[in-house]
Amino acid sequence: MILLTTSRRPTDRIRTFCRDLVNSIPDFVRVNRGKMSQDGVTEKAIEYKADRVIVVNRWREGTLKLKLFKVSSTGLRFVSPLILISEIRIRREFKETTRRARASVITMEPETSSELGQFAGSLSQYLGLPILSMDRASTLHHVSMHFLFDYSRRLQVTFMFLSRMVEIGPRLTVSKLIWEFQS
Repeated sequence: MILLTTSRRPTDRIRTFCRDLVNSIPDFVRVNRGKMSQDGVTEKAIEYKADRVIVVNRWREGTLKLKLFKVSSTGLRFVSPLILISEIRIRREFKETTRRARASVITMEPETSSELGQFAGSLSQYLGLPILSMDRASTLHHVSMHFLFDYSRRLQVTFMFLSRMVEIGPRLTVSKLIWEFQS
C-alpha cells in the first residue's frame, strides 16, 4: 500500500491531480495532510498499513515536487529520485476520460534512453508494476503507465488505454530528476 499526500497548502489543481493518481495506480490511498507533521504522516501510513509514502509539494512558480519515501521504524526514509514536475494535465482535460482505470504495467517508447530506462525502472520497483513492451502489455493489460519523451525531448509520464492506444491521463512532464538528494 502507498499513501499519497500533499504539502500543507495544496492548490485545487494539486488535489485533483492527486485524486487522478489514486484512480490511476493500484494500491494507493490518499490522505489530506492539513496541519499534519512528517511524523503524523508516518503514523497515518502505519495506520493504513502503507509501507511507502509519496508527498506532492508545490514548488517554484507553479511547478511540483514529488518525494518518494519508504516507511521505516525510525520514520520516513527518502527514496531516489526526487521528481521535479514542470507541468501536469489532469484527466478531465483529455478527450477520453474514465473515473477508475488503473495501470497494472509500465510501458516505454521503443527509443529509450538511459535516463528514461533508469526512471521507469526506479518507479517500477517502487510501485511494484512490471515493465513490458507495448505489444506484450496490450495483450495482457488494459491500462499502462507510459514513459516517453515529448516533441521537445522532455520526459513525460502518462496513462494509456492499451486496446485503443489513447491517452486518458493524468500526464506529468518532468523537468528534472535528482538522484542524489539529502532529505
